[in-house]
Amino acid sequence: MTELLCIGNPIVDVFIDIDLSLAEKYGITDPVQHISRDAAESILNEPSIDFSKAVKSSGGGAANVAKIAAMLGMSAAFYGTIGEDEHAGLFEKEMTEAGVLTMLSKTGGKTGLCFACNVNGETRFAASPGAALDLNESHISEELISAAEVVVLDGYILDRRSLVQHILKLSNRRGIPVALDAASVMQVRSKAEEILTYSRNYPLLIFMNADETLTFYNTIRKSLDEDTVLSEKEKEAIILSDVCPTLQIITDGELYPIMVIKLGGRGAVVVAGGNVYREETFTITPRNTVGAGDAFCAAFTAAWIRGKSISESAAIGNKVAREILEVPGTFIKSGKLKSFAKILAK
Repeated sequence: MTELLCIGNPIVDVFIDIDLSLAEKYGITDPVQHISRDAAESILNEPSIDFSKAVKSSGGGAANVAKIAAMLGMSAAFYGTIGEDEHAGLFEKEMTEAGVLTMLSKTGGKTGLCFACNVNGETRFAASPGAALDLNESHISEELISAAEVVVLDGYILDRRSLVQHILKLSNRRGIPVALDAASVMQVRSKAEEILTYSRNYPLLIFMNADETLTFYNTIRKSLDEDTVLSEKEKEAIILSDVCPTLQIITDGELYPIMVIKLGGRGAVVVAGGNVYREETFTITPRNTVGAGDAFCAAFTAAWIRGKSISESAAIGNKVAREILEVPGTFIKSGKLKSFAKILAK
């Protein structure tokens, strides 16, 4: 039996420093964007970038969850599609070394890449999913799903509706809950109604950050209020005063959905069974925020599987996420998480 089966896009994260002119040359102009494979290959061969100083790490939301969960002593597996190149080898090696049972179907494409670019102190992401997009229903069998206690889905596969519904139906048939991370504001804006429908029909744990939560709330209310610029404290206040009552109605009297709101340095809020749970944390200056939300998801879900309360699960999630803020992506040594693994083992 696998405690966590994580399904999503296997990506190699590449952390690089580039200047503004180089960012514009490759079309890296927004906080998050997709780039063509040709552009990704050109960046890899860009002579002005010192790749000897670049950190490369296995990535992708579901893969990060599997890796951190395994480091926390959980039985974790990851399934996705990957290329047959050097980046495929790096991804598989890092996941395996973390203790993840890695099940990868290799296709003729290139392994997915995501460049985390430091552009004059601002982080911009440029993703080329590559072979990760080849994952489809034929890869996911009932036998695969039935071996898991919880299935974790990368929110970026919400675009593949038939695949998502296939996984949800198989999980529901076996009574297996699914943890879904919303992935991005853009995904929530376009998929809020689907996420709400899924939450009413399948056993879901839904993870969103503050911006995604406000977008979800405004979208299902047909409001345009999300364009307002708010501080993190203001977002928290609106979530507690306005959003949580709506989520209480959605969850009241039911085991699922469990709605988990990640507030970064302000901790987390969980709405479950019509109740609101608030777990605060203390703020630190992060080295890098990439992967922190995935680490929270991994730790929360791991604690929940192991029978910890909602509040305990959120508290562990906060603490593990804080460790990831100190490293690029989820490029962390397992020893850093040993104390949390001991807590989960009790």
